[in-house]
Amino acid sequence: MALRIEAMTGAVLEAALDDVARLRIKVFRDWPYLYDGDLAYERDYLQRYRDSARAVVVGAFDGDTLVGASTGAPLADHADDFAAAFDNSGIDLSDVFYCAESVLLPGYRGRGAGHGFFVAREAHARKHGFRKCAFCGVQRPADHPLRPADYAPLDPFWRKRGYQPLDGAIAHFSWKDVGQSEETKKPLQFWARDL
Repeated sequence: MALRIEAMTGAVLEAALDDVARLRIKVFRDWPYLYDGDLAYERDYLQRYRDSARAVVVGAFDGDTLVGASTGAPLADHADDFAAAFDNSGIDLSDVFYCAESVLLPGYRGRGAGHGFFVAREAHARKHGFRKCAFCGVQRPADHPLRPADYAPLDPFWRKRGYQPLDGAIAHFSWKDVGQSEETKKPLQFWARDL
């Protein structure tokens, strides 16, 4: 059965946020995020999507069940977190739509949801007049002890969608890894494409 991909805004987005939060906690526990999250933090983080008139959450549904989600908002809404990464890029933050996180339960991977997430977010960005889309990927050391032996990076998928790494555009974000007691900063590499 094909997954239904649906862009959610307004009241529909609002109603889905707790389900999105639970998906993020579950999926991001895995490599490469290793995120030890909680619902209170997630609700606070997702508030920016509720508050931004130009934000979107794209859901992947199996029937009526949300099995995946992808978020997007103007990069300027995330300026406090990511502006420094763009300091030497020559890119105006107001031109960039930030394709934030994508999460999908493992049993639903390989069925087109990843492409569907990008198509819907890019269409939303174009509708709102953005010139670029960008996202960032977590950078972990190749010899990290929790890296699965069969891990395949998503770089080929991203390149196929037209994204390229932005030289020098590295952000740092902190979260608590699974099995750790304190948050630590992780580097995130920005990727972008013109719309």
